[in-house]
Amino acid sequence: MVCALSAFAGCFVGHRHQTEHWTAEDTTLGEEHEVAYSQSTTLQLIEDALRGDGILFEVQPDNSIITLWRNADIDTPTGWLIIRVHPRYRYEIQAVPEGSNKSRIIVNVRTEGIPDDQLSSYKASNRFALFKEIDELASRNPPPSSTPASGGVNFTLLPNEDLQALARRATGNAKNWQTIAKDNGLTSATDVTPFENVWVRNSLLQRVTP
Repeated sequence: MVCALSAFAGCFVGHRHQTEHWTAEDTTLGEEHEVAYSQSTTLQLIEDALRGDGILFEVQPDNSIITLWRNADIDTPTGWLIIRVHPRYRYEIQAVPEGSNKSRIIVNVRTEGIPDDQLSSYKASNRFALFKEIDELASRNPPPSSTPASGGVNFTLLPNEDLQALARRATGNAKNWQTIAKDNGLTSATDVTPFENVWVRNSLLQRVTP
């Protein structure tokens, strides 16, 4: 009887250790993306993108967003004997303000029991193109302009367009990006985000020949 109980206890300890290992939060991978919106608007865009993909989430008191756990696409659940814990993942999302009309989206994917060589496939940008969907939602409702309404023209930056490309498109000379940056309080040609409004003074605009 003593031997049997000892053997059982040994199995129980081994089982508990294995279960705790697989239910511990194993790994977190992070991604970042900038948008030309305030923190509150950015959070709304994130929520809309998640709802559009049918992803359930909870908004935390600090305004961060945590999605509910989802089972991973792995055929064999991990675990030991009767209790089997299926590998799973969830997203932890923050919108960090970087000025009145710019925010940085930080998305961490937290996983349990997913092999290291499969982790990258569970990033939000790979799993359901979160950042692309946010940009598409943003393009339907461009942010309000904070640049002057007279003496120039407000241009909306195209995807993958920096100030040099905008200067070439709007003025015919890429070198005008420095003046445009100064007028808009920007520090470099790449200090912009997709769909951001940029003001270009009239004196720089290309003259259209009738």
